[in-house]
Amino acid sequence: MRVGLIGGTGLADLEGASRAIGDRETPYGPASAGLRAFEDWPSALFLNRHGDDGGPRFLPHEVNYRANLWLLREHGADAVLAVYAVGGIAPELDVGDLVVPHQLIDYTWGRAHTVATGAQPLYVDFREPFDAAVRSALLRAAAAANVTVRDGGVYGCTQGPRLETAAEIDRMERDGCAVVGMTAMPEAALARELELPLAGVCLVVNPAAGRGPPGPTVTQAEEVVAGARSRLVALLRAGMEMARSG
Repeated sequence: MRVGLIGGTGLADLEGASRAIGDRETPYGPASAGLRAFEDWPSALFLNRHGDDGGPRFLPHEVNYRANLWLLREHGADAVLAVYAVGGIAPELDVGDLVVPHQLIDYTWGRAHTVATGAQPLYVDFREPFDAAVRSALLRAAAAANVTVRDGGVYGCTQGPRLETAAEIDRMERDGCAVVGMTAMPEAALARELELPLAGVCLVVNPAAGRGPPGPTVTQAEEVVAGARSRLVALLRAGMEMARSG
């Protein structure tokens, strides 16, 4: 099995992922970045959904999710692990916590959200948006790597790029959301359409609006990411191995 790893604000790069594979072009336009392979990890591929350094940078609503997922599948990915930077809504979540979500609610609009056409409709079963086997691999990897994660939670995906109002977060809490982010949709749905089992891990980089101090600044968010990086890398390395071995 070959595992695709999608990084973003929480993981823009990964040590050892330096060898470029092919180009970014797809039937849906260019992907956010070219794929990178690991010299010591031939069964894994890495893609930064927001673009590589030196190239275009894409805000959440600008990401070409269709191209990204298609490129991973075209280069042999059998499963996908995704990293998401999120705000914490559930009161028990602290900045720096890791969450492996089990459900999501889509609050986005206007994004290219399907590879289906009128001539070839796709009605995929999306009751469980994150693949159970890949989620299980992530949770087993967390235990093996001695990394604490929250098992389960509803990811609320908003349009961005602005942050949410306090009233919007209140509504999302009533809807049952534990975290809020901007990139899980249509990423998860497209993976399902392309038959790529996907699960993700969320890094809480700030309290959601009305749940803590205003912010964060970009610098504060980067500091949270830097502080959590070693745990994220250990979890994902173990997760890639667990997913690869089944």
